Amino acid sequence: MLANKSVAATIGVKNLQEAKSFYKDMLGLAVVAEEGEELVAFKSGGATLLVYRSEFAGTNKATAATWMVGADVDEIVRTLKSKGISFLHYDMPGMTREGDVHVGGGMRVAWFTDPEGNILNIASASA
Repeated sequence: MLANKSVAATIGVKNLQEAKSFYKDMLGLAVVAEEGEELVAFKSGGATLLVYRSEFAGTNKATAATWMVGADVDEIVRTLKSKGISFLHYDMPGMTREGDVHVGGGMRVAWFTDPEGNILNIASASA
């Protein structure tokens, strides 16, 4: 039923203008639509990221969105870090850490948050 349909990541925020600046200026996403002070839609590769105003923003303690970036994980981590983004570190079975990048299970992955505390990550399918 939905297998051939597109899906979009949806992230709630309290301050839509601050979030718009973060996703546009810090992550480099292009704004493709806006609905006043309620929603901003961004283009990311072939997908859409919807950022909307919500009183429940930042309450999700799990990863909200993942960018599969292939072999570019380390380069993107360096670029984001140079823009002032801090990375999260986790103790995970079967994974070690190389700086801000977790390595294991055939993946390289790094987690960070947006200004609302929504957890985002970048990952590679091969170590």
